[in-house]
Amino acid sequence: MTGQLLVSVSGLRQETRDFAAAFAEEMDARGVPLSLLVAPRLKDKYRLVNDSATQDWLRMRRSQGDAVVLHGYDQAATKRRRAEFAALPEHEARLRLIAADRVMEQTGLRTRVFAPPRWLASQGAVAALPSAGFRLLANMTAIHDLERGSAVRSRVLGIGEGFRAEPWWCRALVHGSGRTAKRGGVVRLAVTAKQLGTPGPRQALLDAVDLALRHGAEPTVYRWQPRLPRMGAA
Repeated sequence: MTGQLLVSVSGLRQETRDFAAAFAEEMDARGVPLSLLVAPRLKDKYRLVNDSATQDWLRMRRSQGDAVVLHGYDQAATKRRRAEFAALPEHEARLRLIAADRVMEQTGLRTRVFAPPRWLASQGAVAALPSAGFRLLANMTAIHDLERGSAVRSRVLGIGEGFRAEPWWCRALVHGSGRTAKRGGVVRLAVTAKQLGTPGPRQALLDAVDLALRHGAEPTVYRWQPRLPRMGAA
């Protein structure tokens, strides 16, 4: 059985873009596309609409095969230590999703795929996704096709954004990647762009990717595939 490998990078902004770009070059050399997790608003009053260089880089990367994934709307407006969509009721989640979708459309980065901050989404947030136009949800424990009602079970292994970054955890991440790939499972690696600027975590991600590839995992991205028309259908 052949497994899959998905590698995602979050926390993309002007200050971290160079770290992400250098990592993307390493992934290009390995034939591994990235899932780029994008939030319209981040802490310290960051606004994607005002960051044209990061917009350009994201559009360029998507044209080369990377995927853009919506990763929340405004984490800075959320209570400290709580993930933005982890406890929202359906109505409020829908309002945030619609607002985020407008920004993504304005910047030419619209996507039908959603990965909540820290990979945590409340039942209300999950219920709001289809009516807001989203077709795929990637959360902590599975990848959900919201239109077909199916899911692929697989847990995220990450560094930063709620995950640890200590050496022991980096080693565990590498070993976990290898074990999952060896048994033909779905390896889901996640890292913040900020952590890619730190040698230890960055090397751990590279080692985890290399180990998964060595065990035959096929690189892919978070992407929703529409239904194919039936043969003979009008």
